[in-house]
Amino acid sequence: MYIVKSLIVFRHAKSDWDADYSSDHDRPLARRGVKAAKTMGLLLAKSGKLPDLILCSTATRARQTLELAYHHGNWNSKIQYSEQLYDSTAGEIISLLQQMQNSSHSIMVVGHEPTWSQLISQLIGGGNIRFPTAAMARIDFYLNDWASINAGNGQLRWLLQPRFFK
Repeated sequence: MYIVKSLIVFRHAKSDWDADYSSDHDRPLARRGVKAAKTMGLLLAKSGKLPDLILCSTATRARQTLELAYHHGNWNSKIQYSEQLYDSTAGEIISLLQQMQNSSHSIMVVGHEPTWSQLISQLIGGGNIRFPTAAMARIDFYLNDWASINAGNGQLRWLLQPRFFK
């Protein structure tokens, strides 16, 4: 009998290209991004499908997205920040997930394009995924442990964009 493991992929919200920042890593959210992050936080909370563990990029826009969603949705998930999520490949993210503790049945990753659309595509066995800012996708795996996650063995359950929930 398999246990369902769920991965929620959350792209950072719209960033402010006109803001004063010293590097791409430090670029903050735009006003539109703040609103979208709050919307997605509340939406996920209302679904009742909050993750056990959240792995978030250390980039300012990813951290701000998570913090706004987390507080607006009143989440209680454990958070870990990872530099690795800032500039990684889909394969590196899969390797990271394969190392996760099985006590977490649901994990969220918060990060960036183009990695997130590539990750989703690889995990569900292909396809061209358009993953706009502040979008969330959930992929389910019918596996006994995170170590068994590989390309093609996930099922896309949903992909949600904040613009549909204004």
